[in-house]
Amino acid sequence: MKTTRLISTIAFALTLLLSINAEAQKFSGLDKSPMDASSFPSDYKKSDKLIKIVYSRPQLKNREVYDLAKPGKVWRLGANEAAELHVYTDMKLNGKAVKKGTYTVYAIPGEKEWTIIVSKDLNVWGSYFYNEENDVARITVPTSKGDESLEAFSIAFEASDKGVDMHLGWGTVRVAVPFTK
Repeated sequence: MKTTRLISTIAFALTLLLSINAEAQKFSGLDKSPMDASSFPSDYKKSDKLIKIVYSRPQLKNREVYDLAKPGKVWRLGANEAAELHVYTDMKLNGKAVKKGTYTVYAIPGEKEWTIIVSKDLNVWGSYFYNEENDVARITVPTSKGDESLEAFSIAFEASDKGVDMHLGWGTVRVAVPFTK
């Protein structure tokens, strides 16, 4: 009887151990191009954001910006999924209304200027499904050269006289995108 009870206890323990492992969640490692967000205002203690972008941050890793963001080709503005823009108050880009809501942002890079596109497309991977018919607004802005080289693609917002500028930086390439109120 003691042997039967011992076998039952061991069988129960093994079943429990195996069922715990079978239900264990598998988590992936760190993404090579981690997701990040930038907003204005950037103070996380304030809940009155005007604008926020969620994007992935590719790294140069001894490559050139224009090897990764091909000049003249629509680019997802980062890596992985296309960048997602959240506008919390009606704004304008190049005089076109960008109503409060969620959008995808694309870019067409160039050595002297970039075209920035706000699209009503949502939940898209890369720029493979870009559809010009869904453009809400676009603007072409000049590039400039930064003093320091940024290894990771970066986006930051800054107040301007008429609204908010979205600054893009990668390597020494700099682009300022003016959103107005």
